Amino acid sequence: MKARKVIVIGGGPAGLIAAGQAAQAGAETLLLEKMKRTGLKLSITGKGRCNITNTAEISDFISHFGKTGHFLHQAFARFFNTDLMEFFNELGIELVTERGGRVFPASGKAPDVQRALLQWNKRSGVRIQHLAPVDKILIHNKHLTGVVSQGKEIRCDAVILATGGVSYPATGSTGDGYSLSESAGHTVIPVRQALVPLETSGDEAKRMAGLNLRNVNTRMFINGRGKREEFGEIVFTEFGMTGPAILTLSGEAVDSLRNGHKVTFSIDLKPALDENKLDARLQRDIASRGKEQISSLLRGLIPREMVPVCLDLTRIPGEQLSCNMSAKERVRLRTWLKDFRLDVVGYRPFAEAIITAGGIDTREIDPRTMESRKTKGLFFAGELIDIQADTGGYNLQAAFSTGWIAGRSAAQITDESERL
Repeated sequence: MKARKVIVIGGGPAGLIAAGQAAQAGAETLLLEKMKRTGLKLSITGKGRCNITNTAEISDFISHFGKTGHFLHQAFARFFNTDLMEFFNELGIELVTERGGRVFPASGKAPDVQRALLQWNKRSGVRIQHLAPVDKILIHNKHLTGVVSQGKEIRCDAVILATGGVSYPATGSTGDGYSLSESAGHTVIPVRQALVPLETSGDEAKRMAGLNLRNVNTRMFINGRGKREEFGEIVFTEFGMTGPAILTLSGEAVDSLRNGHKVTFSIDLKPALDENKLDARLQRDIASRGKEQISSLLRGLIPREMVPVCLDLTRIPGEQLSCNMSAKERVRLRTWLKDFRLDVVGYRPFAEAIITAGGIDTREIDPRTMESRKTKGLFFAGELIDIQADTGGYNLQAAFSTGWIAGRSAAQITDESERL
């Protein structure tokens, strides 16, 4: 019986694990990568540290993916975080677990993960061809028959599309997989940026550019109604805001802006203190430091970079002595410390987005195999599919899990006629 011929398009995390699994399952496997090197995006993920997964339980894990998370039940049931961690340990990658259940290579170097996957692919018998973009997938009677790459037809039994989204296009993620999928009759949910820095109105963020706030609470309002909140870190930039808390909320903010809604973020700079406790703190500070200017008093409450912004927005004279602060001024200051608002007016381009939202409609993919429900022999894996989560290792686990299943499934004989 002849081995099945499997072509994997795209050498990111999903493509690499899919190709290796297909080869280990006995398939003659060819990985087509359009870039000069394989796994470029993987080598820079997680700020170069590669947050490969999270230790959360399946139900909690899936909740981070929103409305399409249910699609991943089957994939996670077969290959989940403990399986992935064991897999990397066997490849010689020592792992560490950090705050929030985030799992990283102990070396803190994403290229170590990239190299380990490449070496494993080569040992497994995967043939990798670089500078090999795919122009077309060949289909006959709803059965995949091969691909066209650089004008040359390559026949095969199965194709795994793992081309990624359109974030970080310099690494090769330029959306090729969407047009190839549409040519096979698939629906592409509109793609947009996710886990992306946000742009704000006014000059407040620019005046505080570079400031990193930790342990603050951020609440997102859409058309004046509170929607979601996130506790953690914010970084101000020349154009607006970024940081883990902002990135986590950014997906819904982008969708709301695209729908013409007003998006406002409220930052609680003193989340450990309620209004009464904060007011008592302010009164104690004023009593003990009454002969200091208010600008000096504020430096004991907030970072130095925020003081001019605070004074402008609360309309309190910075040169005024603290003991002369009026009750109304104290109320304005207290309110600002608990509810510093910034209007979100835009978001950064795909080149700055960590992941892409949208993609192939999950209803058109069999979650047990990752095979197309429209074209026999066509499989999907990774970010190309309409599955996206917030930060914390969830997205890479989804890429590895869907790639694992796609690779195993593509290598199996599923059509009785192939047994002859």
